[in-house]
Amino acid sequence: MRMSTAQLLRTILILAVASVSRDCFSQSLSTFELRHEKLTEISEIPVSINLDEITYLHDSVLVLYEISTKGKRQIPFQIEQGNPRTLTFITGYGFAQGEKITYELVSGENFQTETVGSSLSDGALVISSGGKNLLRYNFKTIYPPAGIDTAYKRSGFIHPLWSPGGQVLTRIQPPDHYHHYGIWNPWTHVLFRGDTVDFWNINSRQGTVRFANFVSVVDGPVFSEYSVLHEHVVFRPGGREEVALNELQKVRVYRPANDKSNFIVDFLIQLNCAGENEVRLLEYRYGGLGWRTTGEWDNKNSTVLTSEGRTRKNADGTKVLWCVVQGATGNDHAGVVMMSHPTNYNHPEPLRIWPEDQYGRGDMFANFSPTRDTDWLLVPGKTYVLRYRFLVFNGHTNVVKAAEAWKHFAYPPVTVVTKTE
Repeated sequence: MRMSTAQLLRTILILAVASVSRDCFSQSLSTFELRHEKLTEISEIPVSINLDEITYLHDSVLVLYEISTKGKRQIPFQIEQGNPRTLTFITGYGFAQGEKITYELVSGENFQTETVGSSLSDGALVISSGGKNLLRYNFKTIYPPAGIDTAYKRSGFIHPLWSPGGQVLTRIQPPDHYHHYGIWNPWTHVLFRGDTVDFWNINSRQGTVRFANFVSVVDGPVFSEYSVLHEHVVFRPGGREEVALNELQKVRVYRPANDKSNFIVDFLIQLNCAGENEVRLLEYRYGGLGWRTTGEWDNKNSTVLTSEGRTRKNADGTKVLWCVVQGATGNDHAGVVMMSHPTNYNHPEPLRIWPEDQYGRGDMFANFSPTRDTDWLLVPGKTYVLRYRFLVFNGHTNVVKAAEAWKHFAYPPVTVVTKTE
């Protein structure tokens, strides 16, 4: 049914009055700026500020604006409940050009919608954005193919990790290493109660790492995040089991960049002794956060580049801030910038990178291994934290982009807040 001219004018007037009313009832709470070095390659990064230093208002009545030479626009944000609360948003393009950008937080009507979400299906949690899957966390126990020793079963791992373009970047249960599970975090040589235990090579039947429970799942306009409890289990004679380590693993996936060329995954790993016995992670050439890459990659179509300028020829065993692993994926190109946080144990962290001639064709495996050249003693009553960031991308990534990405992971922009009286 068509509207008359009078009805149309009345509708426009009502909308205009509503808009003016909303602006009239909006109140500026604070403005803030980000102090940073000028970037040339990275255009969007996540930034977090202490919200409780600004206001105790509920997030449902807060609106965030970005003010630049291009004008004033409302931008998405997400609040993490805690003490204090944290407000997180993603910087815009002007940030990368060194332009002065001001952010304003006001009280008003909030019409944000969820843009990064998760869903549970068939023993897995899948995080997606804009109709594209980004990451799948498998909490159900996955068994190896028929005819293969069932000791290779495993839960609590990521596969697939997709590129922004939808290419699979991980692999599980390859015939050469049935115990490889996409992205996972076991330790290989562990001293516990007088015995050495191998949680990595699970076919040894000494131990395993398994999913125990979900702690939380959060979706929102800026990121989706899950927290899970993993148990590092020692197998004892007679079928008995004993938990040596509890691992709280938090994985946060940020919404893809506006040009859909990349997205960020943050890992927060907290380790605690499960009982009154200490755990010593013994020196070994691999252990910790590992990534078995797509089976498409070999020594002809993939490359490695580190913060120290090393390549696949000489990166293994070196200590780095970051490592880029990338290669051809069908008719496209994709990869990951793996980053270690400065607060991690034994940082810069040693790398385990498979040699170019691995199994003849040069299959690819990458691992941050903090115990590669030293032991790590974990004592009861203390929490030990490891932080990592993956920049997952399509296209090609160079030294400048990787270095800038690590810098803003390790040393986030300084926020200067001015409260409005």
